Amino acid sequence: MKLLRWGERGAERPGLLDEAGTIRDLSSVVPDIAGAVLSDSGLAAIRGVDPAGLPEVPAGTRLGACVGGVGKFMCIGLNFSDHAAETGAQVPSEPILFMKASSAVCGPDDPIIVPRGSQKTDWEVELAVIIGTRAKYVSEAEALAHVAGYAVTNDVSERSFQMDRQGQWTKGKSCDNFGPLGPWLVTRDAVADPQALGMWLSVNGARMQDGSTATMVFGVAALVSYLSQFMTLHPGDVISTGTPPGVGLGLKPPRYLRAGDVVELGIDGLGTQRQQVIADPEG
Repeated sequence: MKLLRWGERGAERPGLLDEAGTIRDLSSVVPDIAGAVLSDSGLAAIRGVDPAGLPEVPAGTRLGACVGGVGKFMCIGLNFSDHAAETGAQVPSEPILFMKASSAVCGPDDPIIVPRGSQKTDWEVELAVIIGTRAKYVSEAEALAHVAGYAVTNDVSERSFQMDRQGQWTKGKSCDNFGPLGPWLVTRDAVADPQALGMWLSVNGARMQDGSTATMVFGVAALVSYLSQFMTLHPGDVISTGTPPGVGLGLKPPRYLRAGDVVELGIDGLGTQRQQVIADPEG
């Protein structure tokens, strides 16, 4: 099942993508793709609805982030050994956690906004894991039962803010529109193996990243279990699980995004994103 949110920013409504590729309005069924709707029982209630009886959403309607009410946006650094190598870092012995501000969350095709003073805005295709039920101190064997589903995300990063300035990585990861999610949340039952998904990203039509979740250092179950040892995970929380090689920082010489660039990315079975790069209109 593919769930989504559509409409103007800040006023998104719930929807689903039917088998014919038509977006259907779920507003009469659930208030949002968020909270208790993400639980197994909440998702089962949606499965019980005949999509043909739901109104069609006009083609071309804006898609918002595929999950609402994101409380925590957790990111895992250097979780692909080949990406660690391209950045000159060692493979970590346990997951590296940093946070992306929830205010960075946006729709899958919303523009990438180059922030004021940025010279090093970069791209990172990643698998996003959306939590469906509360998880605290869960084992690896129990972990996936707490997952609602998966989505594409672009962990947009400003490398100078992240690495050249004092403090933690968070400020280089949290600028407006640095967290596109979607186009849809693909429910857990529709993803046979989250560790067997091809992933890619192109800039201006040139392929920059080609990878697979199979090469993660720490897999999805391990990450959910690990994070639950330190904090309670709640429905709608997002875990961005790391990126394969091919980011701008790792190129020789490095190459970063500029206004006018177009970024396209996708993950097998989870859909694609397309983002126009623009200067910050408030910059």
